[in-house]
Amino acid sequence: MRILMLNYEYPPLGGGAGNACSHLLREFLKVKDLEIDLVTSSIDKYKEESFNDKIKIFYLDIGKKGSLHHQSLKDLLIYSWRAYFFARKLIRWNKYDLTHAFFGIPSGFIVMFLKLPYIVSLRGSDVPFYSRRFRFLDRLIFKNLSRIIWGRAKKVIANSSYLFNLALRTNHNQEIKIIPNGVDIDYFYPTPLRREQPLSQAFIIISTSRLIKRKGIEQLIEAFAKLKKSHPASKLIMAGDGDLRDKLFEAARGIPGIEFLGNQPKDKLAELYRAADVFVLPSEAEGMSNSLLEAMASGLGVVLSRAAAPAELIGPENAIVLERNDSDSICTALLELARRLEFLREMKAANHRKAIEFSWQNTAREYLKIYAENNPIKNK
Repeated sequence: MRILMLNYEYPPLGGGAGNACSHLLREFLKVKDLEIDLVTSSIDKYKEESFNDKIKIFYLDIGKKGSLHHQSLKDLLIYSWRAYFFARKLIRWNKYDLTHAFFGIPSGFIVMFLKLPYIVSLRGSDVPFYSRRFRFLDRLIFKNLSRIIWGRAKKVIANSSYLFNLALRTNHNQEIKIIPNGVDIDYFYPTPLRREQPLSQAFIIISTSRLIKRKGIEQLIEAFAKLKKSHPASKLIMAGDGDLRDKLFEAARGIPGIEFLGNQPKDKLAELYRAADVFVLPSEAEGMSNSLLEAMASGLGVVLSRAAAPAELIGPENAIVLERNDSDSICTALLELARRLEFLREMKAANHRKAIEFSWQNTAREYLKIYAENNPIKNK
């Protein structure tokens, strides 16, 4: 079976969808009789990359400028234009059985015109009313366009119950399957000493989100300033970058114990998680957060907004879920974990156990079932 895959982001470009795509391709390398060509964006010039002659990645030059973790409307438009014509060229050269679009918009819109059966993976910002910056376009164009794209797809997949429910607001009759993200449990695991003896030194809080409005980092900084009054040795580690970086630097000025580390490689991130006690994600909207899964696999306590707490992962035993995303609520949750050490220990252990269930192998297996269901050769 040969699949044409489109995803405008792929490491080092982008965020969770690129990370998920990368892990899935590694798993698909192990599958006999499966070939995949991925059309994605380059951070500079056009290039190609191959893995064992089974997987080939085409990086299109979109004239990328600015942050690698934020794609402008211009980036998406250029990718859409170039990916469409490049995909048509690939179709003339090769026979594909199925196309797989990461993001309904733009990738799903592109593959809809390629005259091949396709599936769509919903990732977050492509679902209408997920992101503030697309709110006007969601009402004007994207809601109706998404109905058409999803309606013509062989299968639509959401990565969390939150995204599933949000998508149903666009079309309540749409059939959607949930396939959650996975986590690399060989990379992200707890340090036994930190898990058994939390707060042995400082109370360490970590955020590994992009520094954008939707992630609620401003409220986290305000909450940390309040926490410092009763826990002066506390630390807040922030690994990530984004449009709000300068504004957040200014907000953190004068608050001791806050470190901005910028984007970090995977091995360094794993070390940072293992050194921390609590992961915080007060996001306004979230699919299945890769960072949350990594933190859970690393054996951390977690404080989450309701939007960032997927039912597949989160229950009362392994997280504090905020009713409001304000600084007072975040501070109250952190104080509870700092004072109830046994509860925090139990939460850490529960999170590690839960994360083990969400391997990339399991995620890939679910996608392979969908590929097989839509393989025209096997289904003749």
